[in-house]
Amino acid sequence: MDLLQEIVRAEARIRRSIKTTPLEYSLALSRKVGADVFLKMENLQQTGSFKARGALNKILSLSDTERQRGVVAASTGNHGAAVAHAASRMGIRSTVFVPLNASRAKVENMRLLGAEVCFAGEDSLVSEISAREYAAHNGQVYVSPYNDLAVVAGQGTVGVEIQRQLERVDRVFVSLGGGGLVSGMAAYLKAVCPQTKIIACSPANSCVMIESMKAGRILDLESKPTLSDGTAGGVEPDTVTFDLCRALIDECVVVTEEEIADAMRSFLETHHMLFEGSAGVALAAAAKSAPSGRTNNVVVLCGGNISTETLRRILV
Repeated sequence: MDLLQEIVRAEARIRRSIKTTPLEYSLALSRKVGADVFLKMENLQQTGSFKARGALNKILSLSDTERQRGVVAASTGNHGAAVAHAASRMGIRSTVFVPLNASRAKVENMRLLGAEVCFAGEDSLVSEISAREYAAHNGQVYVSPYNDLAVVAGQGTVGVEIQRQLERVDRVFVSLGGGGLVSGMAAYLKAVCPQTKIIACSPANSCVMIESMKAGRILDLESKPTLSDGTAGGVEPDTVTFDLCRALIDECVVVTEEEIADAMRSFLETHHMLFEGSAGVALAAAAKSAPSGRTNNVVVLCGGNISTETLRRILV
């Protein structure tokens, strides 16, 4: 599959069903880092995150027979909600496997959107394996949160919008979990704006993909609790995003839980808007490492689905 062409096709396929999210200038963050900072507001996307793009592109790509059988996914919340939403819109069944420690607010949201939710394991990788086995046993399509080029292409449409919204893009700060968002965005932006640098951002408590890239192979590492539950957990050993990440990411930034919480509190005070921990990772990384000077830096606020429990934790 030519990923660039698939991203272009995905953008045309989902355009009418997905919001074109704003790219807003952040005066507060620009002053803090001494460079121009723009915020790509995927926290305002349908279902509250960028995941709506990849899930919809994948499901729209299925045959009628595949749709009739229903779809299966694994998720810590946002991908499951996106799959449930896309499936519900098309009148098909969806089943989502989640880890036992998944956010209760996100689980209830998936159910509200029409998904049957099944719990499996303490880590997202265990949930993914269980979901794949269930899908294979029942003859259903498994919709991966990242290990599927149709999903990656859907996420890459964020990059298409950024390129249209900003004449020059010097750096893009984007959170990294399984690598679907950063791979898709980078594949497009690197092709149309070769000067753009892609900065992948992860929490120190769970940076499996970053450590795997360093090692040259997917590692099986323990993940500690993190505010960035959307990027936490293991990575599938055969994921299509691994080689893409190694080829397309220019720099990696790791942030602490304190830095994530500080970024979220500061954003709430200056922008009066909530977003989840995975978006806080990219914001914290930009505040920490964006170089000063006449550059255009984009921070992708990948999701806005924060629980009241997490909100209390960061405000204390």
